[in-house]
Amino acid sequence: MISRRTILAAAPGMLAAWPALGVSAAPVPYGALPTKRQLRWHGLETTAFLHFTVNTFTDKEWGYGDEDPNIFQPAKFDADAIIDALAAAGMRGVILTCKHHDGFCLWPTRTTDHSVRNSSWRRGKGDVVRDLFAAAARRKLLFGVYVSPWDRNNPNYGSPAYIGIYRRQLTELLTGYGPIFEVWHDGANGGDGYYGGARDKRTIDKRTYYDWPNTWALVRKLQPGAAIFSDVGPDVRWVGNERGIAGDPCWATYDPVGASGGPASPGDVRERESPTGHRHGTHWMPAECDVSIRPGWFWHQNENARVKTLAQLTDLYYKSVGRGANLLLNIPPNRDGLLQTEDIAVLRAFGDYRRATFARDLAAKAKVTPSNVGGNVLAAEVIFDFAQPVTFRVIRLREDIRLGQRIDSVAVDRWNPGTWEPLATATSIGPRRLIRLEKPVEAIRLRLRVTQASASPVLSEFALFAEPDDAVR
Repeated sequence: MISRRTILAAAPGMLAAWPALGVSAAPVPYGALPTKRQLRWHGLETTAFLHFTVNTFTDKEWGYGDEDPNIFQPAKFDADAIIDALAAAGMRGVILTCKHHDGFCLWPTRTTDHSVRNSSWRRGKGDVVRDLFAAAARRKLLFGVYVSPWDRNNPNYGSPAYIGIYRRQLTELLTGYGPIFEVWHDGANGGDGYYGGARDKRTIDKRTYYDWPNTWALVRKLQPGAAIFSDVGPDVRWVGNERGIAGDPCWATYDPVGASGGPASPGDVRERESPTGHRHGTHWMPAECDVSIRPGWFWHQNENARVKTLAQLTDLYYKSVGRGANLLLNIPPNRDGLLQTEDIAVLRAFGDYRRATFARDLAAKAKVTPSNVGGNVLAAEVIFDFAQPVTFRVIRLREDIRLGQRIDSVAVDRWNPGTWEPLATATSIGPRRLIRLEKPVEAIRLRLRVTQASASPVLSEFALFAEPDDAVR
């Protein structure tokens, strides 16, 4: 049902009024539910990716693993400058490629010679992980680690011994710096590499080789608050593309299946199902949308004129965050160890747009009139009356996901004296749904209708926002 308790939660600040209205109990939770670590992850909405390693200096996307560590020479590396630019963009966390497929480690690991410890940069005393972690902490950004399971440098890759090495690398990162909010594993597995001089191709069974359950158990032990990302979670799933776009709908629940129909694993999943998830999946496994601000993931001089525009980033925001996923935007440092000027400019504009747009909820003082305040109904409506006409372009809806993803679809109507006219529809509300209209509209009265639900709806927010006058169109 939609009770007063539920409907009034749609108006900001009204949640505390529920007990006073005589509602004795919360709705019963429905379906899969998020954990505390997932709830924190949902609240981040936008985070940054930093692809940075020897590839930055070799002009490659995937290093072969045969690089001289001395090639890594970011002479002007400034962690605070990087984090300041990310904070200006409104990023709430940052994930660093601590080790990419080339196996080069950006911290002075004891597990391999292929690391900053063997580079003349900062006389072998440099630690990119340490500096970025500390800078992020100063700006109150959370810090995460990307650690490639594939290692094209390590001579032990393909044998059981490598799994122990990989777990020692994870242990160093998860115990040597501080709280980690996300541990990121991609699906690249095996192939040609240097492998300590062997220069051969190593094929592994990606379904079993890494023994992921025990690796994830190690992460849980060392960093219980960290969300684990991979094609198959277990906390956060890959959205199935590198374009930064979630499905529509994009359900937070998901039951991953292998490409051949069997058990799924990182690198082996039905990617076509990842963008939308599964409406009644048994696992709470929300999508993360990874995309680069440039054509490539690492910095390349010839891409400085091909940085995504503000209009492109804004569109990606509404097609990722706006569909209930999180946006992980890659901004690769250059060879100086700084973010490129062109990238910084559009990042700042992206942050300015979001701050200006979402600064004021125009529905905050609306008079709220719910219907269907009793009974076991799955479809109901709320009417919002405004003292003066409001002009808006963006509608934001949220469910109280602590009780599950319950709403299947909604519709918003505008009162046109004498009748209601359709304004917008949406599915899969979940942690948030942003509806960006084609152009600003004016209204004195709006109606929100829950047109389909799988359990009594629990809507925690209905908000309206006007874009700044100079907003991208």
